[in-house]
Amino acid sequence: MNRTLREAAGDVERRIANACGRSGRRRDEVNVIAVTKYVSLDRTIEAIETGYPNVGENRWQDAKDKWEALQGRQDVVWHFIGHLQTNKVKDVLGRFAYVHSLDRLSLAEELQKKASQLGIVVPCFVQLNVSGEQTKHGLQPEALEPFLSKLSDCDAIDVVGFMTMAPHEEDPERTRPVFRGLRELRDEANAKGAYRKPIPHLSMGMSNDFEIAVEEGATWIRLGSVLVGKS
Repeated sequence: MNRTLREAAGDVERRIANACGRSGRRRDEVNVIAVTKYVSLDRTIEAIETGYPNVGENRWQDAKDKWEALQGRQDVVWHFIGHLQTNKVKDVLGRFAYVHSLDRLSLAEELQKKASQLGIVVPCFVQLNVSGEQTKHGLQPEALEPFLSKLSDCDAIDVVGFMTMAPHEEDPERTRPVFRGLRELRDEANAKGAYRKPIPHLSMGMSNDFEIAVEEGATWIRLGSVLVGKS
């Protein structure tokens, strides 16, 4: 690996600060999730100790060894950022502080049931397919309002934000309409009172396009290769 994690973090922080400057935002409005699915336990620990306590994983099977090794630490916040199958909810709840991929009613029902049994409330991001790509998971934007109405009745689910994934573009500027679209959906839902309380967060932007996402209002960005590398 050519760069140390601290060097990579310095570059990431400079780019976030510049994006915040261009859009009139404060750096503390943007939270970074270190996406560790392709890196070792040691690299994950290094990310935490470099100042990135929010750790994102896509699959419980891949996260299990790291989670078990780190479960005694109080300075780690786990985010489940991958597609969540209903039969895996039991593995995720109680271990991951946030679920970023709530995209269908059957999943909401399972989250509600299992969280109620555990006596917890699970913070969730509703995943939306803003780009319209067939290969992407996520709720269609036109289905959002009735979905939020149903979620308002789920007392074990707390919708804290919306999440989306933009297409991978050679020119990151081309992702801007996707990120802007998610922000507009959030703002419109809040203006209409579509959920039982205002929804503050936007989980959007990855290694290739996070600066554009920050400019468009991201409050959580998910950084893998650009921050922790791939091995």
